[in-house]
Amino acid sequence: MRRRNKHESENHERWLVSYSDFITLLFAFFVVMYSISSVNEGKYKVLSDTLGGAFNQPQKVINPIQIGETTPLSLSPIDGQGEHDGGGETDNDTQHDSLADIAKAMQAAFGDLISAGDIEVSGNELWIEIELSSGLLFPSGDALPLDDAFHLTEKIAGILAPYDNPVHVEGFTDNVPINSRLYPTNWELSAARAASVVRMLAHGGIDPGRMAAVGYGEFRPVADNTTVAGRRANRRVVLLVSRYTEQPDAASPQNRHGVDDMRSARSRALADSASASRSGTGSAN
Repeated sequence: MRRRNKHESENHERWLVSYSDFITLLFAFFVVMYSISSVNEGKYKVLSDTLGGAFNQPQKVINPIQIGETTPLSLSPIDGQGEHDGGGETDNDTQHDSLADIAKAMQAAFGDLISAGDIEVSGNELWIEIELSSGLLFPSGDALPLDDAFHLTEKIAGILAPYDNPVHVEGFTDNVPINSRLYPTNWELSAARAASVVRMLAHGGIDPGRMAAVGYGEFRPVADNTTVAGRRANRRVVLLVSRYTEQPDAASPQNRHGVDDMRSARSRALADSASASRSGTGSAN
């Protein structure tokens, strides 16, 4: 009689072979991803310190104050006799003279860059505005200064250091989105660039207590972002030198009110520039 073949039992653990292959591939994938995403520790530390200095400062609330129209800052030579009735100089005259002296020193030191459009010096009775093209200071999409940036800011610090006027450094970008590990948005990039300039100016001899850094991202354009030239103009760092000294231990009501006026007028000027830029783009948005 023919013998029956015994039924072979199934191996219920065959899935472990495929599972082990899957785990091996997954491990290799994460090893590759980790090696790609590793960053230079030195670069990361510098930027971490910069961002920490920018965002850990106490915030100040700016209350808009309605003021009259500002008049252009006169850069003509100033004679010894003031326009007031008395024979001596008032504090306002001295503060106004310091702005004029700073503006003239900037024009003398950076005439070539001003002519090339890389630096712009303007002002009124409340402040001097020193606008620097970001291309002079930083590579594209980064806040680590170029080598030439240290020499440039050292010269600027040499001009500003002898004066007590507060210096507000403002960072701006174009509207091209950025999404990197260090800069998730243009807010972080503009703030980091402003903080880097503050750090370089302090290294050049300016009292750190006189300075502050702020980043506006792409939200305060001065030109049309739909053109290459417009985006280049919007990538900038602005040094705002206030007419009024602001010493925390001896801030007079007049100086305090003057600094608030400067900030309020500056905020309106930025808003007007942004509005004019948006109206120039038409339906591009």
